[in-house]
Amino acid sequence: MSHQPDVPDDSVQRISTSLQHTALAHPTRQRLLFALSGGPSTISRLAARLGVNKGSVSHHLGALREAGLIQEAGTRQVRGGTEKYYRRTAERLVVAQPRAEGTAALFGAVAQELERSPVGHLLTLRHIRLSPAKAAKLAKALAELVDGAEEEPDGEPVHGLLVTLYQQAGT
Repeated sequence: MSHQPDVPDDSVQRISTSLQHTALAHPTRQRLLFALSGGPSTISRLAARLGVNKGSVSHHLGALREAGLIQEAGTRQVRGGTEKYYRRTAERLVVAQPRAEGTAALFGAVAQELERSPVGHLLTLRHIRLSPAKAAKLAKALAELVDGAEEEPDGEPVHGLLVTLYQQAGT
């Protein structure tokens, strides 16, 4: 999820409605959006990938679909029935005015992802004093670094990247 309000891109969905914010206020829904960023998937595949039961995945997909964050992406016949595919409605979500519950769910989802990561990871929190101008310059450099990261072809492992720069309250 990006919290940059002015990202010009046709594949961006702006989060603004109460229903969308409510949908994003659960770590499993955030993780489902993470998983669907790689392309369409089925309930069974999503359940296996997240380590969550299929009923829970189905419930959370329903909330995401109702909020307009995902949609059905076709079906295929399998033994015993039809399997539905789901996909994100946009490649990127932009939350111009983040709400505490959505941010908490995002961090909870990242924590769950870190716990399931098959390899080591980097997690660093540093507090530094910066002038407003230097903070703006650092934010711009971080955004350029993240947005400019070159993707490898399909088949390579997917890595999560969460970057935030914030000013502590009362300073």
